[in-house]
Amino acid sequence: MVEEAVKSADESKVIDDTKLRAVRSDGEEDELPEEGEIVGGDGDGDTLSSSSSRPGTAVVQHPLEHSWTLWFDNPSAKAKQASWGSSMRPIYTFSTVEEFWSLYNNIHRPSKLANGSDFYCFKDKIEPKWEDPLCANGGKWTMAFPKSKSDTCWLYTLLAMIGEQFDHGDDICGAVVNIRPRQEKISLWTKNAANENAQISIGKQWKEFLDYNDTIGFIFHDDAKKLDRGAKNKYTV
Repeated sequence: MVEEAVKSADESKVIDDTKLRAVRSDGEEDELPEEGEIVGGDGDGDTLSSSSSRPGTAVVQHPLEHSWTLWFDNPSAKAKQASWGSSMRPIYTFSTVEEFWSLYNNIHRPSKLANGSDFYCFKDKIEPKWEDPLCANGGKWTMAFPKSKSDTCWLYTLLAMIGEQFDHGDDICGAVVNIRPRQEKISLWTKNAANENAQISIGKQWKEFLDYNDTIGFIFHDDAKKLDRGAKNKYTV
């Protein structure tokens, strides 16, 4: 199904990130959006049309099993916040295939974001924080990439996740991509870190979907909270 979703991307209108603009009905172009900003809408994060531009035509919607929310953490906002996570804001919640592509085609790819930026895509009603009740007992798998090399794997991770390709998909909370000066990281957050069989299955399948050959590790959120960078991998695949 990942391959089918990727194929559908080729059939959709993919916007060139270097020329990302909103075209108004009068044919004029709006200014380039800020980092992470959605093109179009009224700026409140709740408006994103996936309807056809042809008058009188309707777009058939294909519902996803879960609704998902995209979050963005702006590095310039982080510096002004006293506590971690307080600068994160939800961008848009989508529940159909068409809404996903409408969103994805109108935001910057990870390689176009400023250092320190984070994109999160989590199941609706789950906040991408350790303190969230559904994340509290979980952990995360992490993959590392050279600078500007995570775009395709980020897309494939999203497609596998929202397309319910994982055998233990109910245990998945969401995914995050971190943009840092020396590298980019993608992490897959799960609910029940103590369920080793489920975590190993998720890690192995994730690597297969992305054709990722390096070893990846799974860290418990509890360990990360207590030990920060000193937290060790509990599982590896």
